[in-house]
Amino acid sequence: MAAVSSSLSASPTLQFHIQTNRKSPSKLSNRCFSIRQIYASISETSPSKVTPSKSDKLPVRPVPGSYGLPVIGPINDRVDYFYNQGRVEFFKSRIQKYQSTVYRVNMPPGPFIASDPHVIVLLDGKSFPVLFDVTKVEKKDVFTGTYMPSTDLTGGYRVLSYLDPSEPNHAKLKNIIFSLLKSRRDHVIPEFHSSFAELFETLEKNLEEKGKAGYNDPNDQASFNFLARAFFGVNPPDTKLGLDGPKLIGKWVLFQLSPVLTLGLPKVVEESTIRSHRLPPLLVKSDYQRLYDFFYTSADSILSDAANSGISREEACHNILFAICFNSFGGLKILFPNMMKWIGRAGVKLHTQLAREIRSAIKASGGKVTMAAMEQMPLMKSVVYEALRIDPPVPTQYGKAKKDFIIESHDAAFEIKEGEMLFGYQPFATKDPKIFDRPEEFVGDRFIGEGEKLLKHVLWSNGPETEKPTVNNKQCAGKDFIVLASRLFVVELFRRYDSFEIDVGKSAIGVAVTVTSLKRASF
Repeated sequence: MAAVSSSLSASPTLQFHIQTNRKSPSKLSNRCFSIRQIYASISETSPSKVTPSKSDKLPVRPVPGSYGLPVIGPINDRVDYFYNQGRVEFFKSRIQKYQSTVYRVNMPPGPFIASDPHVIVLLDGKSFPVLFDVTKVEKKDVFTGTYMPSTDLTGGYRVLSYLDPSEPNHAKLKNIIFSLLKSRRDHVIPEFHSSFAELFETLEKNLEEKGKAGYNDPNDQASFNFLARAFFGVNPPDTKLGLDGPKLIGKWVLFQLSPVLTLGLPKVVEESTIRSHRLPPLLVKSDYQRLYDFFYTSADSILSDAANSGISREEACHNILFAICFNSFGGLKILFPNMMKWIGRAGVKLHTQLAREIRSAIKASGGKVTMAAMEQMPLMKSVVYEALRIDPPVPTQYGKAKKDFIIESHDAAFEIKEGEMLFGYQPFATKDPKIFDRPEEFVGDRFIGEGEKLLKHVLWSNGPETEKPTVNNKQCAGKDFIVLASRLFVVELFRRYDSFEIDVGKSAIGVAVTVTSLKRASF
């Protein structure tokens, strides 16, 4: 399911919110809260694809860039990445320096957690997809990058996300996830509706009492409840787990991703702790056991099927826990606040068009939300794809070259040697100006009509949106499920509200959203 890498943490963070003139929660406006220059709109006509120039004989050049001196070079790059420049400027400045979207650099965490921080960076839409080609790159133990968290955090097993398709258990474990998705598909729509109705009721109550409502925490609880109800028919608050699921997952994920996270602590503290030393798995063992016990009990049927296929119930349970908690929950934890941000900033015009389209299609379907009804919502579908394009929940991808080969950017070709680590920062690839018109702008109707041809460049799932996950590739097993959940999110939002307003701040997990206005459906 939707893999989450360096963008996820549920740990306490130093957060801030943009200061704005407070308005009445019920009053609509087209305010835009931004931390950096960013745009959101719906176009009068869908933006056209900018066709890159083609050449049969691109010049072959050495990969530019330098790793610097041992230890010193990686630490300098790490400090630039986290503190001096920040992630986006770190990559952008080196594109300008080397006049290339392909270059060498060190990726965090580096010393003394990762033995080899050297990577070749791919920052355009033409070179990036090689990371999906398992004939050229190996995906063994590269899920989190140049280091791998201790298997003590996953029951002693290397779970599916860390396996290359060539490994014997890859197909068996991915088929378990496929079976789970297929067996419970009829429960997804009704359980999403019930779980997120609870979310919206919570937001409305908090908005009425306080004049504003934090979105992220209620989203986490609704997302976890939805996943458990949809896939296992179990309501977490009615079990021993209670409401603790999201908090336990957050601590467990922190122990895996802390080397590549910024927690808002002073630089000297982070550099001397999480950047240089792994957090001891023992400290989260009891939390993980509570999650494991919940899934071992809840997933009895699928665990029995796994045992019949040659995977022990224990190994299957650790993999299901990872797929649900790290991949799926982690994805929704990041994706839905991002969607609130982008759709909220797009303003009333897009909101009204979505509300009309969604309600009309539901009415034509007898008042029910169905798969067929959602196929009659082209704007809604485009908005979902645009959110996945502009702000993918998994920004980083890694792969190690299996052999020597030539890789091409738009402007040059580069020789890659066997064993070299390739790294791609996806937001640069999916905002490639040689592929997308107005790439930095959220264009709600970008993927309608002729715009559908651009879907092959939407890469959030560890593969193009136009392709399907199989046991032979590393594309997210739950790709279609995440797209469906995202569509349901937009449908439920505009089935219930005409429009909404938000404030947006930052956190270690991407964005912190505060709802300041919800206008209930009036037509």
